[in-house]
Amino acid sequence: MTKSINVALIGNPNTGKTSVFNQLTGLNQKVGNYPGITVEKKEGVCKLPRGVKAHILDLPGTYSLNTTSLDESVVVELLLNKNDKDYPDVAVVVSDVENLKRNLLLFTQIKDLKIPTLLVINMADRMPKKGITIDLSLLEEKLDTKIALVSTRKNKGIDRIKELIADYKNLSVAPNLTASKIAPDYFERLQKVFPNEDIYKLWLVITQDVNFTPIEKKQVEIKSAFDTKSKSELKRLQQKETIYRYQFINGILNEAYKVDRSAAKGVQATLDRVLTHKIFGYLIFFVILLTIFQAIYDWSSYPMDFIDEQFAAASEWIKNTLPEGAFTNLIAEGILSGIGGIVIFIPQIAFLFLFIALLEESGYMSRVVFLMDRVMRPFGLSGKSVVPLISGTACAIPAVMATRNIDNWKERLITILVTPFMTCSARLPVYLIIIALVIPKGRFLGLGYQALTLMLLYLVGFIAAILSAMALNKILKIKSRSFFVVEMPSYKLPLFKNVAYTVVEKTKSFVLGAGKIILAISIILWFLGSNGFSKNFEDAESIVTERIANEGFSPYSEAFIKTNLDDFKANTPTITTYQDSLKVVTSILEEKAKSQEIASYRLEHSYIGNMGKAIEPLVQPMGFDWKIGIALITSFAAREVFVSTLATIYSVGNDEEET
Repeated sequence: MTKSINVALIGNPNTGKTSVFNQLTGLNQKVGNYPGITVEKKEGVCKLPRGVKAHILDLPGTYSLNTTSLDESVVVELLLNKNDKDYPDVAVVVSDVENLKRNLLLFTQIKDLKIPTLLVINMADRMPKKGITIDLSLLEEKLDTKIALVSTRKNKGIDRIKELIADYKNLSVAPNLTASKIAPDYFERLQKVFPNEDIYKLWLVITQDVNFTPIEKKQVEIKSAFDTKSKSELKRLQQKETIYRYQFINGILNEAYKVDRSAAKGVQATLDRVLTHKIFGYLIFFVILLTIFQAIYDWSSYPMDFIDEQFAAASEWIKNTLPEGAFTNLIAEGILSGIGGIVIFIPQIAFLFLFIALLEESGYMSRVVFLMDRVMRPFGLSGKSVVPLISGTACAIPAVMATRNIDNWKERLITILVTPFMTCSARLPVYLIIIALVIPKGRFLGLGYQALTLMLLYLVGFIAAILSAMALNKILKIKSRSFFVVEMPSYKLPLFKNVAYTVVEKTKSFVLGAGKIILAISIILWFLGSNGFSKNFEDAESIVTERIANEGFSPYSEAFIKTNLDDFKANTPTITTYQDSLKVVTSILEEKAKSQEIASYRLEHSYIGNMGKAIEPLVQPMGFDWKIGIALITSFAAREVFVSTLATIYSVGNDEEET
C-alpha cells in the first residue's frame, strides 16, 4: 500500500506559492471550496521519492497567523485542528528571496505550533541581480529546519522539495521561540489552567473569533477565563509578539543573509514612478487596454476563420456521408451548429485571458489596483474592489467570491452588487456577433472600429458599475472606511508555463461550463425547429413551390441569385460554352434558393416558429424579430446560449436572410 503524506503549502501572497504547487502537482489537481464558505480550495497529488505519494493543499496566502480575513482563518483553523482530514504531516512555507525577513514571521509562527516545517526560498534566480547571498547551512542551523532554494521560473529545486517532504520525519518540531516571553504572567496563568494544552495554540484561540477542534469544547472555558483583556490589549500583545519574532529574525538574517546594494540591478523604482503616476499611469493603462482589444480582433481572426471552415466542412461531411434522416440532421444542424456557434469565439476569449494572465504574472496588475484605488474612493469602493471587478471580466461568480477579502461590510456589499455590471466572458460572444453585424471593419488612427467599440462596451460596463456604487454609497450609511494596503511585487517576465496553464484552465472552464447547457438547448431547439403540427409545416414544399411559380422568389433569394451570378460572370471567361454554363449555374442557384425558402417557411411554421411568433409582439418594438426573441429567452439559462441559439435556428431554417 502506497504511503500518503498530507502537505500544507503555506506562504505570504506573491511568493510564488501557487507556482510551486503547480510544479509539484502538474495537472493532478482540483479546485473546490472549503465546506460552508466561499474560500477556494486547491489540492493536488505529487509523487515523491521511494514510492511515497503526497496530498498537497495550497492554502490561501496569509502574512501571519494573526488573522484579518476569512482566507487567513482557513489557514489557522487547519493548523490547529488535528482531527481535520487535511491536517498536515508537514508544512511547507514558501518565501520570496527578496522579502525573506517578512516571510520568516509566518514561518516561525507555524514552527512554534510544533508541526514539522520546512522552508522553501523561491525566486533564487533573482539573487545575482539583487546582490543577495545566503549562508544556507547557517540559516538551517539557526531556524532548526531544512531549506530548499528554488526557482520555479527556471524549474530548479523542485526535486529538493520532494526529497525534504519525503524525509519530513527527520525535521525538528522544536519551537523557534518561547511563546510565554510575550507576556510571562499572562501565559503562566494560562498554562496552569490548561496544563495539557500547547501554550501557543491556546494563545491563538484567545486572540481569534473562531472555534478550533480539538480545543473547541474548552473554548467557552478559555474565553471566560482569559477574555478579561480588552481587544485593544490583545492587539497590543499581538504587536509585542510580532516585535519579539522580528528581533529573533533580524539576529539570524544579520549573519546568514547579505545584500550588496552596489551589485543590485533593477529599474523597479523608475518603472513605478511612471506606471503609477497620477496622469501618465492612467494613460499607459488606457493604451494597454486599447492594445488588448485591438489584438483580440486582429490576432483571433485567423483561428476563428479556421474553426468556422472546419465546422462547416464537418457539417457537410456528415450530411453527405450519413443516410438522410432525423439523426443526421440532429448532428449536422442541431449539435454541430450550436456548439460551433460558441467554439468559434474560443480564440478571442483565450486572448483575453492571455493578456490578463500576462498582466498578473508581470506584476503590473498590482499597479493597476493601486491606481484604481484613487478612482474608486469617491464612489464608496476601494482598491480592494478592483480585483473582484477585474475578475468579473472572466466570470461574475468567482468575482463575487473574491470580495471576501474586503473587510468593510459596506464596501464588500457594494462590490458584490455592482460586479455583475462588468462585461464577463459569457457576454463576449454576444458582443462580438453584434459588433460584426453593425460596425464596419474600417480603422481610425490605426485602430479598428470594431476593437474600439468592444473597448467602449467594456468601459460602459465599468461606468455603470461605479455609478451604481455611487448610488449605493449614498443609501448605505456607515462612517468607518477601510484602509487599503497593496504589496507591489517585483516586475518579472511572465512564466510561460503559468500563463499557459491559466489560459487553458479558464478557457476550458468557459467552454465546458457553457457547453453542457448549449448541447442540451441545441438539441431541444433542433427538435422544435424540425417538427410542427400545422398543415403549413407539412405542405411547406408545395406551398413555397406554388408561391415561387406565381409570385417569383423573395427579395432575399433574388439578391442571393444575383450576387452569385455576378460573381460567376466576373470570374468566368467568355467562351463558346459560356451561355450553357450560365444556364446551369442559374438553375443550381435557383434550386438552392428554393430549398432555402422551403426550409425558412418550414421553420416559421414549426413548434419553435409558433412560439416565436407568439412572443414577437413583445420584442418587435425593440426592432427584434421572433428569432431574436427566442434567443433572448434561451439566454436566461446562460448568456453564452444566445449565440448558439441563433446558430441553431438559422442552421435549421437554412435562412436565406443569412446571405
